Amino acid sequence: MFVSEINVYPIKSLGGISLQKSVVEDKGLRFDRRWMLIDENNRFLTQREFPRLATLAVDVVGDKMRVSNGENNIEIQLSPAFENSAAVKIWSSRVRAGIYESEVNEWFSEALQINCKLAVMHKEAKRKVNYFYAVHKEDVVSFADAYPFLLIGENSLKDLNGRLDKNIPMNRFRPNFVVADSEAFEEDDWKRIKIGATVFHVVKPCARCVVTTIDQGSGISDGKEPLKTLATYRTPKRSVKKKILFGQNLIAESAGAEIKVGDRVEIIERKN
Repeated sequence: MFVSEINVYPIKSLGGISLQKSVVEDKGLRFDRRWMLIDENNRFLTQREFPRLATLAVDVVGDKMRVSNGENNIEIQLSPAFENSAAVKIWSSRVRAGIYESEVNEWFSEALQINCKLAVMHKEAKRKVNYFYAVHKEDVVSFADAYPFLLIGENSLKDLNGRLDKNIPMNRFRPNFVVADSEAFEEDDWKRIKIGATVFHVVKPCARCVVTTIDQGSGISDGKEPLKTLATYRTPKRSVKKKILFGQNLIAESAGAEIKVGDRVEIIERKN
């Protein structure tokens, strides 16, 4: 088994970037979801409410991030000197973040036709992972929904597509790592794995939401799929809330190492 894709999503809910290599950091892969758009109440915005966020393409070049809506683009400093900061809200967390200047915020507001601002997580900010699933008490996460890394097997998507009338691409599920040559849903059974030089704990299945129904190119919903089909065979029998599961959330045992496409995925420990 090996890593066939590495993806990061610098601005939460916007377009992703496919990479050949990346660095494992304490909050997730380098550049992954360190930025997010917020509303006038400093609350996070996602494709759940605004599907068109998917249509903004993002790239990182040198010390700048380029964002494009297909007609216009803007270049943003990755680490500017911020005059403004705020406690931004994401789910139940409040996180200290820098707020970009009005020129940047006006561009996003115009491109998306919603009043919004761009925020970046302070480097020293500590947004804790749910203690029930944390490996270390100091485990932290970026502006991702809950966990630093998400992994999906290629054959898990192949299995799903075999049940759908119309195939969907992997980008509907927005994973960081895609693994080739594993059995369909084999990742469900993993407890600890090693990718390159980094050991990861497989801590929790990923509960899927309406974002998976949104075409990531057009920002338009395809209706109820793939959730409708996934619900027929990817909902735990004991689940009270009937969550639909696809992919596995990971926490790294340590930070600092590089991971490359082609790196071997080694199973250290399986669940009982």
